[in-house]
Amino acid sequence: MVGVTVRFEQVSATRLRVVDDIEHTSFEVGTFEETRPETTAGERFRLPVDAAVGVETSGLQLPKLMGVVVRNGDGETVAQSSNREPVVLPRGRYTLEVNTAPMKLYIAVDAPLRVTYGTGSTDIRFDRSAAVALGARSFHEQPAGTVTTTMEPETLMRAVATLGSSLQTISPERSFPTLRGHPPLLRVGDEFDVPDGIERPDTELTLVLPRDPAAVFAATPVAYYLGADVVPGETPRLDGPGWSHQLTADTDLETGLARTLRQTFFLDCLTRTEGYYPVDLHEREAVEATLPLDFGDLYGRPMADQVGAYLDVPFADVEPLLPEWNLTTDVWPTADNVEMLPFLAKDLSLVRCPSERSSDSLRAEPKAVSDFFRAAVPEDGLARGGTSSDDSSEASRGTERPPVDIVTPEPTETVEHAWVGDGYPLGASKSTPESYRRRLDREATDRTSIEITVVCNDPQMRDEDVVADLYGCRELLDFEVEVHYDLTRDQLVQVLETPTNFLHYIGHVDERGLQCADGYLDVTTLECDVAVDSFLLNACQSHEQGEALLDRGSYAGVVTLSDVANASATAFGQTIARLLNCGFTFRSALSVAQEAHVVGYRYTVLGDGGMSLCQAESGVLVVPTVEPCSEDGYLSVQFDFFPSRQHEVGSLVIPYLPNQSKYYLATGKSERKCLRLSDFREFLELETTPVWTSSGLRWSSELELSELD
Repeated sequence: MVGVTVRFEQVSATRLRVVDDIEHTSFEVGTFEETRPETTAGERFRLPVDAAVGVETSGLQLPKLMGVVVRNGDGETVAQSSNREPVVLPRGRYTLEVNTAPMKLYIAVDAPLRVTYGTGSTDIRFDRSAAVALGARSFHEQPAGTVTTTMEPETLMRAVATLGSSLQTISPERSFPTLRGHPPLLRVGDEFDVPDGIERPDTELTLVLPRDPAAVFAATPVAYYLGADVVPGETPRLDGPGWSHQLTADTDLETGLARTLRQTFFLDCLTRTEGYYPVDLHEREAVEATLPLDFGDLYGRPMADQVGAYLDVPFADVEPLLPEWNLTTDVWPTADNVEMLPFLAKDLSLVRCPSERSSDSLRAEPKAVSDFFRAAVPEDGLARGGTSSDDSSEASRGTERPPVDIVTPEPTETVEHAWVGDGYPLGASKSTPESYRRRLDREATDRTSIEITVVCNDPQMRDEDVVADLYGCRELLDFEVEVHYDLTRDQLVQVLETPTNFLHYIGHVDERGLQCADGYLDVTTLECDVAVDSFLLNACQSHEQGEALLDRGSYAGVVTLSDVANASATAFGQTIARLLNCGFTFRSALSVAQEAHVVGYRYTVLGDGGMSLCQAESGVLVVPTVEPCSEDGYLSVQFDFFPSRQHEVGSLVIPYLPNQSKYYLATGKSERKCLRLSDFREFLELETTPVWTSSGLRWSSELELSELD
């Protein structure tokens, strides 16, 4: 019962587990009778699957509330349940697509069908025992090959134009992440070369750009998403049959490209509701009341006509309706960073290129950084540095360090912000091509649990070892948590060489390395690879040791850029632990934690910030903001939506609330609405989630709603 990366395993006589060995995700399905699964062919499904099994049963039970789309043998949608609505269908040949699972999950059956919901489960019943096929496909994607380019602008344009070859459709459904595919990789060589089979789709769209690598870098996500050709020209524009859209008519090129991507992607998400997924979408309702667009007519038109119609609408008219964009990445347009472009395209990041490495953007101590470090005086007199002291009452345990290259990128309006280049960014994460390539090279393992290692190497910091209890408080996931105290250097090396999904280090760091019971371990001197997938080094100025872990095999980690006080670091560490445990990516966890803790801006993410420690329970992460409502017994609630590793930008989400039938795009915010206390309490009981209140970030499992009314 083994597929390429996905496998089915029998947990008990009435339970199956679907496991994705590369993405480290799993999902259980119950049967109403004892059954023995048998490997079956994937031909039962219209869409590709990595593994499939067949069982004989009168019904299946999914262990949480889940949306279901039902299609007939011709692939037409005949019913769907988005928010616990029952589905009853006569005998027929049906395929069910289960939403919010951590992999694509399909159920095929020829029988009468009934879908009902319990308090925390989804039941799929047939009139009698039937032959049922379950198929699963991993969200993990591989590029089709590597395109070689030079840094000559026209050649670079030809290379970037190939990225759209991975689009699995040029219909508006390509706005779904599973239908975009991973673009081919890029590398710099002596001459241009494209492997056989990598061909740009015929979209009749052409991006015209200046002969400047920075312009090509900034245009990469647009070229990928639109499957556009890229050519040199004097006037930056996007051309289609019979129309031309100027990119710099009233703004700079980077902003014009960002607007084009946001506008076309957003309107594709609305147009696609006329097709394979006819859902009731909140954002479409708002647009139809404001803009003169006929989505029914648009859906049937060629792609280039659709894009032209979208861009006929002035951006100023669309902008108030756009959801927050998820990610902006600042990239130095150098040969070393060409390899990063396919990954930025896959993430649909907005791209900016710093104009030059001037002393205004990168230096040892710009004014913003000086202010930052002056504000970093530990308020409790104890910092997580070395062991020296001075004569002040606020004795720092740090020793003098060499100046650190701190980058101060321009602010951005997106939810997340990344930096690709030299230095350590203030207020953003630091990404590298190597860490993103490692995402693709990740090997399958047969582990079904998530392994957490907590190391506390200072007795005065044991207040933070309670994080061991915060990891693993998830009913549907298995965690194995190990806690170590006062490790020696050799013991810490052994920990670093032992496979684990996450290392939470609590202790001291200075220029000598990580403090141990018998001295310091400098990771930069290790000649071995490490087996730690990700980490939090919760200690003073831990960025250099964190970068050394990345260089030796880790994927991502959270580090500090300055001294941090014990009390503040403990609170921040607990928040990060809980966010990662919920399924937030490293970047999104950092953005929430930085808003919750002033000290959070002394932390940054290194490596692949889109990585997550574990799957999000409901697919897309939902964070409510709660305020009092004018009516007694009600609360005013607004939801923030965060894409997850398995449900990226373009996914859909629906909060499980009474009478909630509308979906939202999985980024940005919902409208604010007044909810009954009892209804909101029921929503919070579905899973543990962070909640914004007037007193800051709280957790649903500890929140008394009567305090907020």
